Amino acid sequence: MPQSALPSLFFLAVMMLLSTELDASQPKKPNIIFIIADDLGWNDVGFHGSNQIPTPNIDALAYSGVILNNYYVMPVCTPSRSALMTGKHPIHTGKNATQSKWHLGHFKKEYTPLYRGFDSHFGYWSGHQDYYDHTAQESLFYWGYDMRRNMNVSLDSRGKYTTTLLTEEAVKIVHDHNTSEPLFLYLAHLATHSANPYLPLQAPEEVVQKFSYIEDKDRRIFAAMLSLMDESVGEVTRALSEKGMLDDSIIIFTTDNGGPAGGFNLNAASNWPLRGVKDSLWEGGVRGAALIWSPLIKNTPRVSNQMIHIQDWLPTLLTAIGADSTLNKSAQLDGRDVWAAINDPAAQTYDELLLVIDNQRNLSALIKRKVDDIWKLSIGTIQNGKFDKRIGPCGRDHKYDWIALKECPVTKSIRKTKCPLPSSSIINDIRQAAEVSCQTEQGGKLFQRCHPELGEICLFNLKDDPCETNNLADKRRDIVDELFESLSEHNNTLVPPRNTPHDPASNPKCWDNVWTNWRDYPPPRLCETDLRRPKAESGQYTAELIS
Repeated sequence: MPQSALPSLFFLAVMMLLSTELDASQPKKPNIIFIIADDLGWNDVGFHGSNQIPTPNIDALAYSGVILNNYYVMPVCTPSRSALMTGKHPIHTGKNATQSKWHLGHFKKEYTPLYRGFDSHFGYWSGHQDYYDHTAQESLFYWGYDMRRNMNVSLDSRGKYTTTLLTEEAVKIVHDHNTSEPLFLYLAHLATHSANPYLPLQAPEEVVQKFSYIEDKDRRIFAAMLSLMDESVGEVTRALSEKGMLDDSIIIFTTDNGGPAGGFNLNAASNWPLRGVKDSLWEGGVRGAALIWSPLIKNTPRVSNQMIHIQDWLPTLLTAIGADSTLNKSAQLDGRDVWAAINDPAAQTYDELLLVIDNQRNLSALIKRKVDDIWKLSIGTIQNGKFDKRIGPCGRDHKYDWIALKECPVTKSIRKTKCPLPSSSIINDIRQAAEVSCQTEQGGKLFQRCHPELGEICLFNLKDDPCETNNLADKRRDIVDELFESLSEHNNTLVPPRNTPHDPASNPKCWDNVWTNWRDYPPPRLCETDLRRPKAESGQYTAELIS
């Protein structure tokens, strides 16, 4: 399959399966509601133990569904979204290095959502935007407007908060949906990603004031941004309930990467007690907050400790909707079908999981399970180790908001389903099981810290040391050698990164100050410089994209 076709694989496969007419003997295919948060940290949700920022709607789905507690993502946005869409690890699609939410390309129309399997799209094409004026400052400080309805520029969105716009669009799609057909809704939020550098954190002042108890100003605004996204989850769930679609739906909520904590990317997320931030190899960069909820799932509620990766959603959801298993095999995916593991706590997933190989920056990481141990080898760091630490807030110095949990839209919506909110005692057990506990130095036993900024190789046993505090590389050279060999094998299959130099013709100044699919048009006189055109590759579920 040509690389240019990869990002459409997920949706084309789904549409092929669900475009067939159903007869009475066939089970009804489920709706798939995929909600992805941008730059959400491990500790930003209540179900991982933090009480600082109430996330009642997200928590309600978590406590009545399956919390994915060993769930891995890529360290940054585009590789994660590529892995999600293709079922392939980014080293096999050339997306293993950072690129300029759709955020999967827009230099030609063939790379935009409507040409990748979606029936509609409302949102933006780049990596972020101002939450109110919807301009995006991207590569080389180019700046322009970025909001689309399908292929058309959506100028009437100006002045309206992005999270509100996306929520209203999602609710409208659900209310207008023909329930005789299954729905695939991909709701890719801007929140909680920072906006443009001149005003990175933005939320309505009346919402910010609700979090006056948070002393740090940036964290206070971040809390408001997150709160509005949580309300969005509630509104979409309520719409599904009102439309009579909730009992036949699968809802996935996931972050795209670890949280940018401590001012990284001008943001204020929290991955506590995990080390590291977005873009790093530490657990805080690659271990993501995620859940799946559906009345179709068995053995709920529970906390899953099975290893799962964002690349697994393609084969997993194909199984969930009743796909022919040969589709997964013929596509030669890296992702695994973990539907059985989501339903059965005893089902196994990975013995070995590649996290990252980035040869441009000398970064690599891999996890390998051996008997009862879970070994993680990581090589390299970012920004000379500035963020190689645990960055709070911890969030345990507040009380959990039980009233918000019990009165939120999700709790009310799922009350009559097969998986309603459990009792408070069960929720407490779930919260405890979903928290990460760090090793402590006791009885004179001192940990060996790892300093990748000094060129040290890091080896941790995540089973006992999920906070990566004790480097065992010197003591277990046998494990280091074995994981090095595995990394080498993966590296031999790597597709070179497909990044290209910044193109001056992409500058929105050339296109009425709008980000566009610029290579579909002759460059205007304003931009006539040395614009050598790169050689472009050639290239029924109702699938809706809101991003």
